[in-house]
Amino acid sequence: METRKVQRLGPSTLAMTLPAEWAKENEVNKGDEVSLRMGGKGTLTVLPESASQEDSSASILADNLNANALERAIVAQYVLGRRVIHIEREDAALDSEHINAVYSAETQLMGLGVIEETPERIAIRCSVDPEDFTLDNLLERLENTGSTMRGEGIKALAHGNADLAQRALNRERQANKIFVLLLRLIFTAYQNPNLARAVDLNSGFPLIGYRSVAKNLELIADNAEDIATIVGDADEHTLDVDTGTMRRIREFTDQVDEITQIAVNAVVERNYDKTITARTLFQQISDREDEILSDLPEMDNDNLLQIREVLVSLQQTAQYAMRNAEIAANLALNEECEHVKIR
Repeated sequence: METRKVQRLGPSTLAMTLPAEWAKENEVNKGDEVSLRMGGKGTLTVLPESASQEDSSASILADNLNANALERAIVAQYVLGRRVIHIEREDAALDSEHINAVYSAETQLMGLGVIEETPERIAIRCSVDPEDFTLDNLLERLENTGSTMRGEGIKALAHGNADLAQRALNRERQANKIFVLLLRLIFTAYQNPNLARAVDLNSGFPLIGYRSVAKNLELIADNAEDIATIVGDADEHTLDVDTGTMRRIREFTDQVDEITQIAVNAVVERNYDKTITARTLFQQISDREDEILSDLPEMDNDNLLQIREVLVSLQQTAQYAMRNAEIAANLALNEECEHVKIR
């Protein structure tokens, strides 16, 4: 770690020199502007002007990439905050598989559209304005989408409604769009302190936690998708169980819904008391999967496996929600509250 001496330039102004090597590497010269990010525990981060550029672009060379690899590369550049992404080949026209990969990525990513296309080159641009969103709002939207999918899947299972199950499956694409947009805003807010304030964060400290919360919510949506898939695969699109068992599964679902919602609220509100509530509710259902399975009558293995898969998905959802509650506790206790005084 390098140390620098702070000097006084005036009655109320303190100054510190920038390392020459860092300035040269980041092309910072006399008269240039830099951005400052004030973090927790007295930290101050200096960022060159280039780190604050919102119109950054990247070129992806498709010569040695198959369709899947190219699609993943586009998603990665989107997540990294690129405004314009060029896809090109050095000495030949783009293959059909490359073109299809570009349009496939476009349908997966919010605000992405083709702005230029020639045989050798395609340019796509992200029109998303970060100031139109807050990270907290997107977390709540992702949690709500997963909860809606889960509710539709369980209701479809109870009534043998394949159309309702398909509706839940169709929502998975929207959940994934919100998740990837969250990643984009998290990465760009980390790089640009001005953007962090635009997405309603006073510092970059919560971003690590938000990344984990977003991933847990994406996994929760995947669990809901699994339930809807089970409906499609089941005979007559329902489980071969009595009404009492189905009622217990639906009650289990309602309890899981409550935990997932409270956990996200705890993150958004930095509320430690809500994390305690979520933990208490989780303890009440920690054995619910085994309880329902143990009370089932004799049945064939295929039906038993489908019931178990539904219950496992619900139990895993509750576990992911508890991970979010733990992150919420860390965020809440990093600030002074009725439970903590920080000196």
